[in-house]
Amino acid sequence: MRYRMLRFDIWLCLLLSFLVSYVPSNILGSYLDKKYDKHLEEHKVDSGEIGGFATDEAFEVQSVEDILSHDTFTIRSKGIEYRNRGAGYYHGAYLYAVTLPSGERVAARINGDSVKSLGDDIFSGDNILPLGKVVKADLTDDKYFIEQIEYSEELSRKDFYVDMVGDAEVSSKEDFVETPKLGVQILTIFIMFPIFHAIGAKLGIFPYFIAPKNKKENEWE
Repeated sequence: MRYRMLRFDIWLCLLLSFLVSYVPSNILGSYLDKKYDKHLEEHKVDSGEIGGFATDEAFEVQSVEDILSHDTFTIRSKGIEYRNRGAGYYHGAYLYAVTLPSGERVAARINGDSVKSLGDDIFSGDNILPLGKVVKADLTDDKYFIEQIEYSEELSRKDFYVDMVGDAEVSSKEDFVETPKLGVQILTIFIMFPIFHAIGAKLGIFPYFIAPKNKKENEWE
C-alpha cells in the first residue's frame, strides 16, 4: 500500500488559514452569544402557560378521555419513565411516549426545563410535567417516527399529540452559536488557503499550482 503525504506548502497554508479562521469565528461567536441570551429570554414562559410549570390549579389527567375533555392539563409521570419508552422526531418536533395513570400511552412534546419534581430529584418519585394542550395530527403519516416511538409498545392514540412546549421552544446553543461559527471557520479556510499559497508562489517560496504564462515550466510537476 502506498501512502501519499501532503506537500509542506499545502500543510503550511492550511495551518495559516486555520489560525486566521479563528478571528471571524470568535467575533461571530461573541455576537451570537449575546443574541442567544436574548433568544432564551424571548422564549421564557411563565407558570400556567403552555410549556411552563403546571400550577396547582392545573387539571391532572388520568386518561385519554381526560386529555380530550380539557383545554389545558398536566400529566404525572413516574420519574423520567417517559424517556425510556420510545421517542422520535415528528415534523421537527421531538415527541416522547408518555404513559398515563390509566396505562394508555400518548405522544408528548415536553419542555424539560418545566418538569416539576416531587421527589429528591427528577429521577426519583413523581414528576409533574409542564402544562400542555392537544394538537391534532395524523402521527401515522411518518412511518419512521412511528417505528421509533412504538419500539416497545404501541401508542393508544395516533390522531393527536400533547404539546408541552408551546412558545418555550428554544434552539440549542450548539445550533444557534457553534454551527454558524464552524461554517464561518470553514469558509475562511477555503478563502485564505489559495490567497496564502498565491502569495508564497509569488515570492518564490512555493511552487505554483498553475504556472503563469511567462513560466517555461510548470512547477507543479
